[in-house]
Amino acid sequence: ATIQRAGRPAAEIVAGVLVATIRTFPWPKSMRWGAGSLKWVRPLQSILCILSDDSGATVVPLDVDGIASGDTTYGHRFMTPGTIKVSGFDDYVTRLKKAHVVLDAGARARTIWADATTLAFAQGLDVVEDKTLLAEVAGLVEWPVVLMGQIGSDFLDLPPEVLQTSMREHQNFFSVRNPKSGRIECFITVANIETTDGGATILAGNQKVLAARLSDARFFWENDLRVARAGMGDWTEALKGVTFHSKLGSQAERVERIAALAREIAPMVGADEDEAEQAARLSKADLMSEMVKEFPALQGIMGRYYAKSAGQSDAVAAAIEEHYTPLGPSDAVPSAPVSVAVALADKIDALTGFWAIELPPTASKDPFALRRAALGVVRLVQKNNVRMSMRPRFGVLIFDHLMRPIYAGGSEGEEELFFLETLRERLFKTGFEKIELAADKLVNDFSELEPLLDVKEGSTVNNLVGTLVVYLDDLLAFFRDRIKVYLRAQNIRHDIIDACIAMPNNDDLTLLVKRATALSDFLKTDDGENFLQGFKRANNILTQAEEKDGVEYSYGADVKFADSPEEKSLFAALAREGGAISSAIEAEDFAATMSGMAALRKPIDAFFEAVQVNTDNDIIRRNRLNLLADIRKLCLSVADLTRING
Repeated sequence: ATIQRAGRPAAEIVAGVLVATIRTFPWPKSMRWGAGSLKWVRPLQSILCILSDDSGATVVPLDVDGIASGDTTYGHRFMTPGTIKVSGFDDYVTRLKKAHVVLDAGARARTIWADATTLAFAQGLDVVEDKTLLAEVAGLVEWPVVLMGQIGSDFLDLPPEVLQTSMREHQNFFSVRNPKSGRIECFITVANIETTDGGATILAGNQKVLAARLSDARFFWENDLRVARAGMGDWTEALKGVTFHSKLGSQAERVERIAALAREIAPMVGADEDEAEQAARLSKADLMSEMVKEFPALQGIMGRYYAKSAGQSDAVAAAIEEHYTPLGPSDAVPSAPVSVAVALADKIDALTGFWAIELPPTASKDPFALRRAALGVVRLVQKNNVRMSMRPRFGVLIFDHLMRPIYAGGSEGEEELFFLETLRERLFKTGFEKIELAADKLVNDFSELEPLLDVKEGSTVNNLVGTLVVYLDDLLAFFRDRIKVYLRAQNIRHDIIDACIAMPNNDDLTLLVKRATALSDFLKTDDGENFLQGFKRANNILTQAEEKDGVEYSYGADVKFADSPEEKSLFAALAREGGAISSAIEAEDFAATMSGMAALRKPIDAFFEAVQVNTDNDIIRRNRLNLLADIRKLCLSVADLTRING
């Protein structure tokens, strides 16, 4: 298609774009005012729109809901009232600053932070960094005036997180910490006007409002401490009345699942089983506290304080706070064993639960933050070198979730329920591999119940097994995608990741990361690159020969048919390095594995330089093809190198 559009004056284009933008801009909250139909984030008063060049400035004529454009604007409405006429952008910035308006939000933020830290430093204090609050406050003022006030002595014993959260959420105040005591002792507020009394009246008003807010926080704190010192039992009991999800039960039921899983994971991460279970049982208790109801962002943090008040160990208290982490790709990963156990249990329960009720994330929506949970599991496992096969644990948890409606329905007899529970146990022992075959075999074992348990279309057993296969495979595929995201962030190529994921035990995340990292490092070397080319040459020759001959060359080569020094040298190298490579793979020593592969590079190169594989002698040709098959088998035991690009 050929499309021709005639040029238009710049003013006409600008007017059209601006009117459309103003009318359709997607504000989260907008308002309508007066008798007009326009909606905007605030009532529009005027529109400044000019085009300027060397000959001067020209107003772009446009009208939005009766508001006509012009060449005037306004400065600070109190400090410099009146209109300002401008002729260009530089003039606009300069005149606004003279009229007590700093146009650039970044400049306002820098001014606020510089003045705040200077005020705090003068008294030996530190401003608690809060980039989100800084950006918000910078957007609320035109002419930032930074003031520092004192927090009443009655409130200084509140946890610093409570003071910081209350001041930030209610007042947009920055917290100022005493570096010696760690306590929050002062606050920073940002006014939008200079006053004759240096801000004393503003500070007095702010301190009065702050005292009221902190009185509420102190009331919550003192009441919560009474419950905590009694053992937090009232809160854990109250969780029975809080629905986590209509299909996944209450928060109390979820806590029971997390506690059981944390106890199972504890030995894998070196945690005490009793402490892991206890931390999990108390992990959600603070959700019922008054403080967390008022400030949801303090969940976990308050749980740590309350657990210590209840006499729990430091490990249990820390786990209650840290089990929510990591919250993002840059968030810190807990390393304390009990914290790791509970954090893994919490995230794995959420993933398997929502998969079992068919609520996985979609391309555009992830309302339950399951991508974040999966990436959190990957980072927890990798950073703490946890050895855990995901398939059996995901499988048994999904199985249990699928059994919930079966138990609740009560339509199945004791024999069928016993069969399903036996199937669960056997599948876990076999790692949830070949689920359908395991179910078929179990039906044969229960031959006396065959009329009831026949795995046929529509039966409870068949429906559960079929659903389990689909959900488990889908969740594992989702996890592999998260692993790819994580490894790509570590500068590991996607084809190397695919080559390692294609290997057995790819649900062991630590093993997968170790293999991918070692292979990536190896292929960045000259030996690695040349070895890969040698493998591909061997694989291509072998594949073509197998297609042509209609046979598989995998019966082993015999050194007695080698008739050249290079061929004999390759036989010797394979005999020498093959066993070492296999042993290194079994020991999961991938650095040694890659070292052994590197040692094969020169013998393989020399072989292809000097030897013709497809010789006229059929016996020697078959032997050489079997030799290439030995090379391919050895290489594919490291990773599926056929998936590597290049």
